[in-house]
Parts: sequence; structure tokens; C-alpha cells
Amino acid sequence: MPCVIHFEIPAEDPEKIVKFYTDVFGWKISQWEKQPYWLVDTKKGDEQGIGGAIYKKDWMTTTVNTVGVEDVDDYLEKIKKAGGKIVREPMEIPKVGRYAVAADPEHTF
Repeated sequence: MPCVIHFEIPAEDPEKIVKFYTDVFGWKISQWEKQPYWLVDTKKGDEQGIGGAIYKKDWMTTTVNTVGVEDVDDYLEKIKKAGGKIVREPMEIPKVGRYAVAADPEHTF
């Protein structure tokens, strides 16, 4: 069953938000290469948790959850048939894989 594997939090001031989540929850957060993108590790020891990111706010203005699926195109069709919208067409992200952005029938970007 597909599940949430990653989240992204947009921020006007990412470094301020990195400090907030580090101070409040103790998350391990580090900048990814030299990008305006900070990787978030929410796990403590052997506890369960998912990874995420904080980034400089751009066209996406809301927290986004990434769901891992076997076939992006297949799930985009399912999303459209169920009344959802495709926000960004599929693209390749180097070292990560194929990615698209979709919204459920109630949300927009």
C-alpha cells in the first residue's frame, strides 16, 4: 500500500524554521549540498519516523506530503479519475527518481 515517505515545509526564512523544529522536536536537520533545501530526519534511534525537508518558499505555499508509488503515471490517472488535479507533470529528480505534484479535490496550490 502506498504510504507517505517524505514531507516538505515551505518557509519564508528556512533557517529560522530549521531552528524552530530543531529546538522544539530535536529533529536533525542539515542543508542539502548548497541548495536552499534542508533535509529533516525525524527519527530518534530505532524509533519510526519519516524524513522531510524545509525549503525557501516558492510556488508551493503549503506543506506537501510525498507518497511513494510504483508507477507515477498510473497513480496520476487514478488521481484525475477520483477528482484530483495534477499540479506539476512528472519530472526526473537526479539521485531521487520520478516525481509529480498532485492535489486532492479539496486543495489547491
